[in-house]
Amino acid sequence: QVQLVESGGGLVQAGGSLRLSCAASGLFFSRYGMGWFRQAPGKEREFVAGMSASGGWTYYADSKKGRFTISRDNAKNTVYLQLNSLKPEDTAVYYCAAGNGYSDSYSSYIYWGQGTQVTVSS
Repeated sequence: QVQLVESGGGLVQAGGSLRLSCAASGLFFSRYGMGWFRQAPGKEREFVAGMSASGGWTYYADSKKGRFTISRDNAKNTVYLQLNSLKPEDTAVYYCAAGNGYSDSYSSYIYWGQGTQVTVSS
């Protein structure tokens, strides 16, 4: 039974920070690429960041922003997403996913968590 459980979301003021965690179980975690997506109310789910199985490669939706950082700890079967300088438009449900790669393609991922809510107030 594969399970991905996100945590760390909450309410934060604009300019603040959060660190999201995704704990995985029931799979060979170190063999999977991991990704983070988000979905705001009334909008499509969008890619945020991805990381290769080894952690040696990362891919960001907008690398020039420098506000979000993905990392993983294979010993703990956990992937993280550090969110800094948050803006109201970052408000969304953030989802963790595992797949054969770490691309921005929704269809590339096999397993998904239930999401954690991030709300940024102005």
